Amino acid sequence: MIPIKVAGSKPAASPGNNAAAASTALHYLQPGALNLAALPPLSLYIHWPWCVRKCPYCDFNSHEAKGEVPEQAYLDALRADLEMALPLIWGRRIQTIFIGGGTPSLMSAAALDRLMSDVRTLLPMDTDIEITMEANPGTFEAEKFKSYRASGINRLSIGIQSFNEAHLKALGRIHDGGEARRAVEIALANFDNFNLDLMYALPSQTLEEARTDIETAMSFKPPHLSLYHLTMEPNTVFAKYPPALPDDDASADMQDMIAEMTAAHGYGQYEVSAYARPGHRARHNLNYWTFGDYIGIGAGAHSKISFPHRVLRQARYKQPKSYMEQVKAGNPVQEEYEIGRDDMGFEFMLNALRLHEGFAPNLFAERTGLTINAIEKGLDEAEAKGLLYRDHMLIKPTELGQRFLNDLQQIFLNA
Repeated sequence: MIPIKVAGSKPAASPGNNAAAASTALHYLQPGALNLAALPPLSLYIHWPWCVRKCPYCDFNSHEAKGEVPEQAYLDALRADLEMALPLIWGRRIQTIFIGGGTPSLMSAAALDRLMSDVRTLLPMDTDIEITMEANPGTFEAEKFKSYRASGINRLSIGIQSFNEAHLKALGRIHDGGEARRAVEIALANFDNFNLDLMYALPSQTLEEARTDIETAMSFKPPHLSLYHLTMEPNTVFAKYPPALPDDDASADMQDMIAEMTAAHGYGQYEVSAYARPGHRARHNLNYWTFGDYIGIGAGAHSKISFPHRVLRQARYKQPKSYMEQVKAGNPVQEEYEIGRDDMGFEFMLNALRLHEGFAPNLFAERTGLTINAIEKGLDEAEAKGLLYRDHMLIKPTELGQRFLNDLQQIFLNA
């Protein structure tokens, strides 16, 4: 059945589709292989798939906007998608929302206001909910961002990447250094909480150029910094035509410089790429890293949803057109499966090992429904190699484990 559309109203999932979703939810509530004492916190992720231009390093589900973006049709699809997903999360409150992309700041102020209104209508939220929106400097308009704030966005994540003109050009960004600075000034004027995304180890970047980027970012006193090492992701232009990048020694020098500068300016590193002033850690991302739940709507969005006896993963159709067509057909989910017992330990550790402060052993049982003995072999091996520290209160990567995180995570894939 296709969604029923009443003149003058937003389309909704049909009663038949809602009944099917409810039946699916009842199926997942049946006894199973796991035993979760309590369900984890729940977040909402909303994907906006369009951008002005695809960056050569980007492997996210983003698509260049060619012609007019079907804004209203996509908002219709998001609402219907969320309505169909509701039976899977009945009674659960949303603690954080993240609107990512693509470039969500291409959205009109009216569209964002409608989106937030639809979400509030359908979902119960925490009173102090964190609502983050990704924004790129080339799309900043002061009045539009004032409207975003009025609609409920209370945290921005700004994709600066660099303030250096040559490096921005090499990365294929649509903004220049002046626009990057202007974007941060607009954020400062409208938001108490925001993040600046920067990359380092860029094509032909020197240590001093990387230092200048970090110094420029810190001059604005942002509450949060995300500092990423540029990587060559598969199926990107950079993977096909690799640029000349700093060597491993130069990259390590940049990492050391970042550690020293962030600490000196009062930023605590709490995750591989995340640095925050006290009280400004990204709650949405922390929910990912502590193996919390999230419902994802929009083209290509992923979900992880826990039930008392199983954990479910979903992925939506990636192409915007296909996604909207599948929503109308009542089936936006392209892939759905339960995480098996044998995979649960790796999935948890893949995320939790990113946290510099580690995690309490009890969290593993709470989020996976398994005892810590399920990963004992991996813990022993990682500890013997000096990659992991553990006691009865804490499990955390050592400094060596942080440096060789991929190797540490790989141990639990094979455990």
